[in-house]
Amino acid sequence: MPHNEPTDMTDTLDVPAAQRPKHIAIIMDGNGRWAEQRGLSRAEGHIAGTDAARTAIETSCRLGINALTLYSFSTENWKRPPEEVAALMGLVLKMLPLEHDLMMEQGVRFRLIGERDGLPASVLDALDAAADKTKANDRLHLNIAMNYGARHEITQAVRTLAAQVAAGTLDPGDIDEAMISNSLWTTGLPDPDLLIRTGGEMRISNFLLWQISYAEMYVTDTYWPDFGKASMYEAIREFARRQRRFGDVPAE
Repeated sequence: MPHNEPTDMTDTLDVPAAQRPKHIAIIMDGNGRWAEQRGLSRAEGHIAGTDAARTAIETSCRLGINALTLYSFSTENWKRPPEEVAALMGLVLKMLPLEHDLMMEQGVRFRLIGERDGLPASVLDALDAAADKTKANDRLHLNIAMNYGARHEITQAVRTLAAQVAAGTLDPGDIDEAMISNSLWTTGLPDPDLLIRTGGEMRISNFLLWQISYAEMYVTDTYWPDFGKASMYEAIREFARRQRRFGDVPAE
């Protein structure tokens, strides 16, 4: 169980299934600050964050959420101290194989979204093994955004479409929003309904810029290692309380 989780740990979420988000995206922030407050290394904070990630996956499965996208490592995170980056990569190698049984039991389909170039071969092998093992599952689509940057993702999508135009197989006038969406790494999934950011920072951090155009944002001061089931429930309750208008006016 995540550290310092609120005591409201009931298994009943008082939000009807139809009012729950179908796709939740989470910026998992605050591991380092959580660790520093406890006199621990930043690497130990990331280790603690894996418990919260597991809870988020299990809770999403229990609640019938269709897709969960976790922001694990951005293209900008390479600027962090080498020892911290090495610890993060090592954590993938250590923890991901241990999660295979959980993903199979819960019916989770794993997918990497992000730039493969630049990731260590051993990390790619671990990510690919998880994706291959779970490819037949369909209860929850779990996206791990690693070596990910939304601007780069959109640039890659534009290049893909531009190449088709250059080859004469695509008319520029036929390019629409659906075609761009289908050229992104999240193709085949609905856009996130709910974007959660832990750690209190009020920014998007180059995450799913196209896909979150109409997502409801929920920012909490809770650091990621402390974000457990009760925290997830509260985020979904807040989502259900909002009236989503998509640019329209409120209904009379």
